[in-house]
Amino acid sequence: MGATSASTSGDAPKYFEIPFFESVNQNFDKAAMLLEHPKGLLDQIRACNSVYYMQFPVRIKGEIQVISAWRAEHSHHKLPCKGGIRYSENVNQDEVIALSALMTYKCAVVNVPFGGGKGGIKINPKNYSEEELERITRRYTVELIHKNFIGPPVDVPAPDYGTGAREMAWIADTYQTFVGKEIDALACVTGKPIPQGGVRGRTEATGRGLYFGVRETLNDLELMKKIGMAPGMEGKTVIVQGFGNVGYHAAKFLREGGAIITGIIEWDGAVINPNGIDVEALDAHRKATGSITNFPYATTIADGNSVLEHECDMLVPSALESRITDRNAPNIKAKIIAEGANGPIVASAENLLLERGVLIIPDMYLNAGGVVVSYFEWLKNISHVRFGRMDKRFEESGNLRLVSVVERMTGKSLTTEERNLLIRGADEEDLVNSGLEDSMITAYHEIMHIWRSRENVKDMRTAAFISAIDKIAQAYFQMGIFP
Repeated sequence: MGATSASTSGDAPKYFEIPFFESVNQNFDKAAMLLEHPKGLLDQIRACNSVYYMQFPVRIKGEIQVISAWRAEHSHHKLPCKGGIRYSENVNQDEVIALSALMTYKCAVVNVPFGGGKGGIKINPKNYSEEELERITRRYTVELIHKNFIGPPVDVPAPDYGTGAREMAWIADTYQTFVGKEIDALACVTGKPIPQGGVRGRTEATGRGLYFGVRETLNDLELMKKIGMAPGMEGKTVIVQGFGNVGYHAAKFLREGGAIITGIIEWDGAVINPNGIDVEALDAHRKATGSITNFPYATTIADGNSVLEHECDMLVPSALESRITDRNAPNIKAKIIAEGANGPIVASAENLLLERGVLIIPDMYLNAGGVVVSYFEWLKNISHVRFGRMDKRFEESGNLRLVSVVERMTGKSLTTEERNLLIRGADEEDLVNSGLEDSMITAYHEIMHIWRSRENVKDMRTAAFISAIDKIAQAYFQMGIFP
């Protein structure tokens, strides 16, 4: 939830909660007021179309436990709806609706033809065995089936906080069991294991997409001059909050691109090293010990949140929403905040940061890599063919003929390594990563065109919202409103 400050005479500032969905809508309204679309149409785009709240019994350790869960479909302007399912004891309806709204705008920004959705089950997965989690997941899926909140043409879930490929495999199996002979049944969910219809490159997609977006931003000479930073990724100091799937891969790819990861923040503390942290070594330490703390090649900071305020060129919040508030925003020293998480900055804190000239690369663009590659997985499932299967060998044969002609004409022979490099055709992961890179680059330039061509647009998030709203509005204009 968000935090806004208020003060009374003679008292220190007090803070009160702002609903997450309201924070999203504040950003929506900021962009919408700069557009000329009819108010009624903007109201329709803004509203959440459907929310299903359910409670269902599950037998846990011999006793009946009632589980609360949700599935929200924010927009039906494109179908299916798309969005993850999170397992968290803090999940609530407002959060699910807000995240489904962000998914709507995210899909539009990166030109993925989906509406936004989101799901949540109110549990702490650490408190349940694998068998119990499977039981909860399958029962949740049945509830979604009964209410038509899941299916390849309707609503396609994906992993999120607290879930992964394992849970998606359970959902896919449950769906196939209940729907019978539906040929496209595997497309009911994405983020599945590869043998169950998953796509290569999906696990690291959000982190890789973040890298592509950051790289494009840092190579923007005009923008870097505006914020007083040298262009390029080489040597940029980075602090990453969150070391889950998104945070780990974001840190890994940024480091490989030349950035220096000086800090990693997790729920139980942080580690810092001004000379740089070996991300893969830290991951190995975590797997061995259960924590990033006490990593021998960095200093452990007990109060991890305080590291958000340390010196760095770029801060990458990749945990949960609302981590940057009015309380810590004035002390953040990063020139760039790259949002790996959904909604990590509350609206009021964002205003403080923008006033100080901080560049915020918004979540609705920067962490869209997951949904882009989920789209590719969905396409793979409904086409029933692996990417690259039809043309990889043909491409390699053509490359071989070309290399042979060049060798014959020049009288020089390439080494085996050089020949293999030039001849190799694209496999599934190559094609997925190429499609992801193109999607992120295209979306970046669409956003920047809006920002640079409209004098009344003052920040990147507003430009991204305008891009999304215009595309959704166009869809509604073209298809009309029924009846």
